[in-house]
Amino acid sequence: QVQLVESGGGLVQPGGSLRLSCTASGFTLRTYAIYWDRQAPGKGLEWVSAIYSVGTTGDYADSVKGRFTISRDNAKNTGYLQMNGLESDEPALYYCRTSLRGNRIQGQGTQVNVSS
Repeated sequence: QVQLVESGGGLVQPGGSLRLSCTASGFTLRTYAIYWDRQAPGKGLEWVSAIYSVGTTGDYADSVKGRFTISRDNAKNTGYLQMNGLESDEPALYYCRTSLRGNRIQGQGTQVNVSS
């Protein structure tokens, strides 16, 4: 079964860090780009970051640039989003996705909460 499964969400204080994981099954993730999006309560889906099949650098939304780092471990068929300096307005459901032969594959999301 082709799927992506996110993990690593949780509750942190403002300024804290979390590392999200996105593990693929049923296909080889290394040949595809990995995208992270988030959706806060009552808001639309917001693109956060992307990493492509070639190279190791990523692209970031301006709101997270300098604080978040995207990476991938092809041997583990997994992508990561390291989030540092989480802010109080960043609680959201974080999703990873890819496009597999034109089909959007998205995980179920992992919840990130930021609160003191």
